[in-house]
Amino acid sequence: MLLQAANITKLFGVTPVLEGINLQILERERIGLVGVNGAGKSTLLQILAEEISYDGGQIFKAKETRIGYLAQNSGLQSDRTIWEEMLNVFAPLLETERELRDMEAQIADPDAAADEKTYQELLNRYALKSDWFKDNGGYEIETRIRSVLYGMGFSNFPSDTVISTLSGGQKTRLALARILLQAPDLLMLDEPTNHLDIQTLTWLEDYLRNYSGALLVVSHDRYFLDRLVTTIVEIERHQSTRYTGNYSRYIELKAAEYESRMKQYEKQQDEIARMEDFIQKNLVRASTTKRAQSRRKALEKMDRIERPLGDLKRASFSFEAEILTGKDVLYVDQLSYGYDDSKAPLFQNVSFYLNRGETVALIGPNGIGKSTLLKILTGDLRPRSGSLTWGSKVKIGYYDQEQTHLNRENTVLEEVWSAFPHIEEARIRSVLGNFLFSGEDVLKKITALSGGEKARVALAKLMLEKANVLILDEPTNHLDLFSKEVLESALLDYDGTLLFISHDRYFLNKMAERIVELHPNGAQHFLGNYDDYLEKKLELEEMAAEKAALEAAKQKPAERASLQEDDNAAKGKSGAASYEADKQAKREERNRQRRLEQLEELISKLEGDIALLEHELTLPEVYQDYTAVQERQTAIDEHKAQLSACYEEWEQLMEN
Repeated sequence: MLLQAANITKLFGVTPVLEGINLQILERERIGLVGVNGAGKSTLLQILAEEISYDGGQIFKAKETRIGYLAQNSGLQSDRTIWEEMLNVFAPLLETERELRDMEAQIADPDAAADEKTYQELLNRYALKSDWFKDNGGYEIETRIRSVLYGMGFSNFPSDTVISTLSGGQKTRLALARILLQAPDLLMLDEPTNHLDIQTLTWLEDYLRNYSGALLVVSHDRYFLDRLVTTIVEIERHQSTRYTGNYSRYIELKAAEYESRMKQYEKQQDEIARMEDFIQKNLVRASTTKRAQSRRKALEKMDRIERPLGDLKRASFSFEAEILTGKDVLYVDQLSYGYDDSKAPLFQNVSFYLNRGETVALIGPNGIGKSTLLKILTGDLRPRSGSLTWGSKVKIGYYDQEQTHLNRENTVLEEVWSAFPHIEEARIRSVLGNFLFSGEDVLKKITALSGGEKARVALAKLMLEKANVLILDEPTNHLDLFSKEVLESALLDYDGTLLFISHDRYFLNKMAERIVELHPNGAQHFLGNYDDYLEKKLELEEMAAEKAALEAAKQKPAERASLQEDDNAAKGKSGAASYEADKQAKREERNRQRRLEQLEELISKLEGDIALLEHELTLPEVYQDYTAVQERQTAIDEHKAQLSACYEEWEQLMEN
């Protein structure tokens, strides 16, 4: 066990933030920490990292356990170059390398061998240090640095780039790169997916899946949590609950747990009602008064089950279009944009269309110009060349991820009411209540709001616009997991046209019907959601590789002799056979990886099912019912047999 926190309590003034939090982290465990914004997730990480104190409870940690903590949006502040800062992570190894070079010089000195005993001691010290240097990755330093910098999107940056000249997002990514290179025993990350594009996100997931230490991650990225973690710890109402499985499994288990507790509560309430009715009817009768008194005593001694608390209050809203657009909503033809006419454009030759009722996602790496393209569509920027044509009866609603359209000096109420002065105050307050702004909350200044609160204000204004075309730039940024689900439900029910940018792959999978991938020299179109897009991209890459191989096989100089041609033909056949074998091997490897992922998901689900069934065996209404016990025990045995088979297949696939 790397770390254990028991009954952790934290107060801000007299207000409790955490009460009786329990957390246990084992070696190589992957834990996702979830909860609504303000639940105390970041506070708990700061406590575990010893950055802030706590008011109650205990934390146990092995002395040798190294903990690494990266706070949310904590950019790297340094006057060093990128390469110098990354090298500094390996300072002890670099110092050992210098010592080894000095010792090598001493060993090479002919005079050193004169004193045999001293010389042998020198050789022994050198051997020990050399082994330590090798075992701790001393010969892999540059390779590791280049690999991590490449994965985090710094491959095109000169190594002598000074960190202080980078943007905020780049500094945040560099801070993440540095802590990955440090490789602590327990890596704690608070929203590590912020500022990452899809390509970098995918690389980070793969890196963390193979990470040798344990992980404790706070994230609102459901796709990330589903692929990475095997345990979810939820903080709700200041307390923690542990669930086995990834995020999707946690949602299932939490719903099943609530249903089970509600049934127990309702069953006890029915029993209480029957007992109270019996007591009332029989207490005054001489013949039955003793029985009634006995029931009353039993009722008084009964351990009352509290009604289970449902989900916390969530935002509640919907988007409606006041009028319908025509069938053709938007046509973009050969659009280009550049910040300076004398330089190459940011993007060019971009063409796409929108039809009424479509839901289209715009994706591409950071810096490609996605947000810029949306601002051209809304009229905030003018293109360098090309044209765009909106259809009839179009009314645009635009969501800006930076919330630049919010007046920082307004209160929440003023911000919304000033945009819709014809709506009465009571209605505005009611709408804000649906977005979780109640009472004095509506009098908060915009400048004092958190990112999530600003996002909810912007969404409230967007809802009231009743636009028939919604253009959304990263709408899930700053929203907690539960608010994202509410937003998805609202957009799925929306009958207008939707164009959005998102790095949230779960959101892309759920919402997108078509994907437009932006490139510097145009746009590529894909039908379907994010998973469909990945599958099609892989197919296109394979087709390109096949075409290149065929083209290479066809290139034979005409002037070669017949014998040479025959020899080349034989080699061509051999090469073709080799190519086919290689292609088959790649196909089999993809199938193996896909099956491994399926088995890991099934194993996680089976373990969760077994845990739930074993929990049910501890419930009075189950263990007092022989039939119910038998049913659950049979199910447990079946699940364990299936789990054993899954593990056996998984091990065989891992060995291949």
